[in-house]
Amino acid sequence: MRKIAKIILPLSIVLVLAAYTNSFAQNNFLWRIQSKNSTVYALGSIHLLKQDVYPLSNTIENAFDKSESLAVEANVNDIDMANLQKLLVSAVYAEGDILDKHVSKNTLEIIKKEIDKIGLPPELFYKQKPWLLSLTLESLKLIESGYNPEYGIDKYFLSKAAGKKKIIELESIDYQINLLSGLSDSEQELFLLYTLKDLQTLVQDADSIVRAWKSGDAKLMDSIIRESSFGDDRFYPIYDKFVVQRNKNITSVIEAFLKTKGTYFVVVGAAHLSGEKGIIQLLKEKSYAIEQM
Repeated sequence: MRKIAKIILPLSIVLVLAAYTNSFAQNNFLWRIQSKNSTVYALGSIHLLKQDVYPLSNTIENAFDKSESLAVEANVNDIDMANLQKLLVSAVYAEGDILDKHVSKNTLEIIKKEIDKIGLPPELFYKQKPWLLSLTLESLKLIESGYNPEYGIDKYFLSKAAGKKKIIELESIDYQINLLSGLSDSEQELFLLYTLKDLQTLVQDADSIVRAWKSGDAKLMDSIIRESSFGDDRFYPIYDKFVVQRNKNITSVIEAFLKTKGTYFVVVGAAHLSGEKGIIQLLKEKSYAIEQM
């Protein structure tokens, strides 16, 4: 009995410790959604990241390997540059027009202060419409801090899938640019003002978002996004257009996947998956079997 106890007790301790450790195991920002015939893995993406997030967890990589198709918001690895140039005409002002004519003096003063910090010729910025200027200023700030679109999750899986898996666009570059360029002058100025306000804490917020993503903490992700989006009721219509309505559209596409026979790996911006109006919640309301991995 003593010999048996010596064997069983250490084993029981190991099992208890394993159970204790597993109870604190981190999830990934990855969900498995299942219907009778199909499985969809939905992974939240961050479009600019640092190299140190790689390698990704085995759980994420295995889900990708099991999938026959990769679905992304837009295939950034297969852009028709001629078409993109035509689309970007809507992102800059025509000859004789300039940013000064479309935003208030107060907004213009804030813009000038930010551009002076960058140290690049102002002419590079003042021809850009507010929505493009917003994205430009954000990108420059993040890239300066080590974030890089080359390390984005969507970019990573598009490269892995090339020539090996079917690639499906949930939206397209055209759709996204047209959505942005379709904002009115007042909406664009508001969009830019929020960007300018958030630039001061952009890197810290990005770091927090990455931590939430790494630990699969959807509640934390949602709280960070909501905190930066709901300080002003005027911003909600823009949030509704860019997040809520797109969530509904992408959910419909995922539902179409679930009605086929196959396994899909869906990569969408992490903000689209979390929250009360996020894709995961919308799918839960339709009674699909969903598990965070």
